[in-house]
Amino acid sequence: MLPDDPEAMGLLALILHCEARRAARRGKDGAFVALADQDLQLWSRPMVLEAERLLRAAVLHRMPGRFQTEAAIQSLHAQSRKMGGDLRVPLVRLYDLLVDLAPSTGAAVARAVALAEAGDADAALAQLDGLSGCETYQPWWAARARVLWLRGDEREARAAASIAAGLSDDPAVRALLLGGGAFRAAATSPSA
Repeated sequence: MLPDDPEAMGLLALILHCEARRAARRGKDGAFVALADQDLQLWSRPMVLEAERLLRAAVLHRMPGRFQTEAAIQSLHAQSRKMGGDLRVPLVRLYDLLVDLAPSTGAAVARAVALAEAGDADAALAQLDGLSGCETYQPWWAARARVLWLRGDEREARAAASIAAGLSDDPAVRALLLGGGAFRAAATSPSA
């Protein structure tokens, strides 16, 4: 109904990027596979290409919005995974924009992980600690585990991952968290 609306294009690009990786998210045994470990051959190339086309078309309108920014974040994750380049600083910038456009706990948590991945785990931990009401928010604990791991606090990272596992209703995600995979790999994004 809104074929030329940049946010509608951004939302469709976001959906396509996420859906393109569906087959790669679980192993043959049902185990959760983090983005960093996914088999790229299982990604739907036509969906990724269509997502990229839509994202480019949306950007031409020069009206940034939440869904375009979220799609750009997914695109950057995919490009980084495929090309192996260091895109951590641009990722932080995209999360900065997302937090400005659509402030939410989820965006702030994801930004903290991106900040830690870009080399500032102390600032990331301070950002996480500054968020209120996250005691039962599973992504906050998973992000905290990753940030603590990046700071070199393995014991605290394992404790945070254990809490995150206890807050998950997915046995495969619990197994990943309890096994340490979620905080050793950059895999805390809910859209992995």
